[in-house]
Amino acid sequence: MMLMRLLLLVGVAGLFTSAGYLVLVMLAALRFSRASGHPADDQSAFPPVTLFKPLCGLEPALEANLTSFFEQRYPCFEIIFGARYDDDPALDIVRRISARYPAVPVEIVVSGEPSRSNAKVCSLVKMLPRASFDYFIISDSDVKVHPGYIAEVVTPLLDRRNGMVTCLYRGLPTGGLWSKLEALGMSVEMTSGAIVANLMEGMKFALGPTMAIRRDTLQVVGGFESLADFCADDYVLGQEVARNGWQVVMSKHIIDHVVINPSFSGSMRHQVRWMKSTRFSRHAGHAGTGLTFAMPFGLLALLAAGTLQHWALGTALLAAAYVNRVALSVVSGWGVVRDRRALRTAWLYPLRDLMGFGFWCASYFGRCIVWRDDIYRLEAGGRMVLTPPAMATVARTLADARAETTTVTAERYS
Repeated sequence: MMLMRLLLLVGVAGLFTSAGYLVLVMLAALRFSRASGHPADDQSAFPPVTLFKPLCGLEPALEANLTSFFEQRYPCFEIIFGARYDDDPALDIVRRISARYPAVPVEIVVSGEPSRSNAKVCSLVKMLPRASFDYFIISDSDVKVHPGYIAEVVTPLLDRRNGMVTCLYRGLPTGGLWSKLEALGMSVEMTSGAIVANLMEGMKFALGPTMAIRRDTLQVVGGFESLADFCADDYVLGQEVARNGWQVVMSKHIIDHVVINPSFSGSMRHQVRWMKSTRFSRHAGHAGTGLTFAMPFGLLALLAAGTLQHWALGTALLAAAYVNRVALSVVSGWGVVRDRRALRTAWLYPLRDLMGFGFWCASYFGRCIVWRDDIYRLEAGGRMVLTPPAMATVARTLADARAETTTVTAERYS
């Protein structure tokens, strides 16, 4: 009985911490809604912009996602796409879209095999020399934006005190229960964590789907090369920008992040990988995340109270946890990123909260992750190494040999 009383106490304590977290989310959401975020009125003040778009194979809704970047209402911009191989099917889509929008300058850079662990960053290293302008936006291939995206994201960089801009995002499912649950986690869990971090200490990191930065700022923090061994390159880049005295700005522009893993196994691997990378990138913050969940503590309280023959108390505590998570979905998912699904399916978010706790627990088991069918081992600070070590050595040797004998190829359309 003593053990059950202790577990009941833990459950109640967890419900208090999750309720406190909900209050912080509400305050952060209010702060975010009051922040200014309008683009500059004078179009002539907008600098020309280079968009970097690394690609790797076909993804759900890829053509619609890429098309949204061609339809920007912005006076001068170019798009540089990068891929490992010229026969990447994603490049066929790029060429087809480019033919429909001949006014948008486009360049395709084929970089070959990556020489270091983070293939995306290795592509960016090869793409950077092709950039014509000094204002950069790096965005993932699985995001969709509105026509005012560039204008809204670049405007804060006109203030030299700001060194970087990043965007919140809402999840866009591609079909199936697991895709919907992962999208719900993006809209609610990711948004809540980001706005609370911004409330408590300001932005000290960036979110990978969108990172805007000036060329001079990127050079000061070590360029893309400094990120090539890290899994959470977005977190590291934002951290370095803040460490060098610039502000990292959370834009008011909300983007759509398409869930590309409709299957159960793919979705689970992706979410565990993200949790593990967070664990190695910021230990203390990740550990504290365990106190922000509500449903695990509600179930624990129900189990313990029921064993002590206090079923009414246990049911009330579980109901409190459920209401807490529904409220979180509404406040964060709808109130901040305007995800209608987070409002309509708020009743389902408690299940996603349980899953999120499971991913958090799983992040402490082992240090290996699966990324693009390769297995990596995470090291201190979030660095990652291709495993087994022999494979990593061979891959790097071959890549170095190719780099010595092969020139990066590029094709340009305008």
